[in-house]
Amino acid sequence: MLKHWLSYLAVLAISLIAATLASAQMGLPAANQADAMMLEGNPWVERIQAKGTLRVGMDIFRPWAMQAKSGQYIGFEIQVAEALAADMGVKVEFVPTAWDGIIPALLTGRFDILIGSMGITEERAKRVAFTEPYQFSGMALAASVVAAPGLKKLEDFNKKDFRIAIKSGTTAVPAARKHLPLATIVEFDDEGQTAQELRSGRAQALVASAPYPAELALKNPKEIYLPFSGTFTREPCGMALSPRDKEALPALNAWIAARFKSQWLNTTWSFWFETLEWEGQLE
Repeated sequence: MLKHWLSYLAVLAISLIAATLASAQMGLPAANQADAMMLEGNPWVERIQAKGTLRVGMDIFRPWAMQAKSGQYIGFEIQVAEALAADMGVKVEFVPTAWDGIIPALLTGRFDILIGSMGITEERAKRVAFTEPYQFSGMALAASVVAAPGLKKLEDFNKKDFRIAIKSGTTAVPAARKHLPLATIVEFDDEGQTAQELRSGRAQALVASAPYPAELALKNPKEIYLPFSGTFTREPCGMALSPRDKEALPALNAWIAARFKSQWLNTTWSFWFETLEWEGQLE
């Protein structure tokens, strides 16, 4: 009997070692094997695995995706994309793309998937195939100390002579038009331009996804303030695929659900959105 159990344990040990070595060869962290199983057998996943690289479209949004002083990309969505690629057993290649052209770039095959803080909207869903939300975003507002001092409510900014600076192509544009219909919406190509417009006092306010407005107020207290805390919208964010690749949705949705269940998505979100521990990696 003892000899039988010793033989059994030896076989079990060899099996475990073999599984660990197989995981290492595939580039899969052992702790993520259960999540990786969610992706098995999907034709889209298998095509990516055959290529060996997952190409991910994104744009720069703090703290979703940023370029560190090392030259590497960091941020919440960068970490999500890296985890997805690891569970697929492939490398990840980031394809930075201007936001106003990011959907056309996806549809023409410049990259395989868009993981770029894209809010799920009815209009966008007519053009791309969205996964289930992997996190939620919301719009916040920061104000100019010089151009709009002492205001307390969102409604205070709904004035004809008020200019609201926003990055073009983002869901901040329709959100501002809905909630501030009397104000003038001024669009810019990147967030840095919107911040400069606010700091200079040429705009009374800036609308962007949280926590960017709060960060601006913390770093520029003499020029920028928060009239109210929190966000005035709540938007689901999804990964986006070309409609021709919608067969990937069941596998990706299962992977997202598994990552929520393990608390990994929420923990990762908290690190990037509720701390500034990462800021030392930037220029």
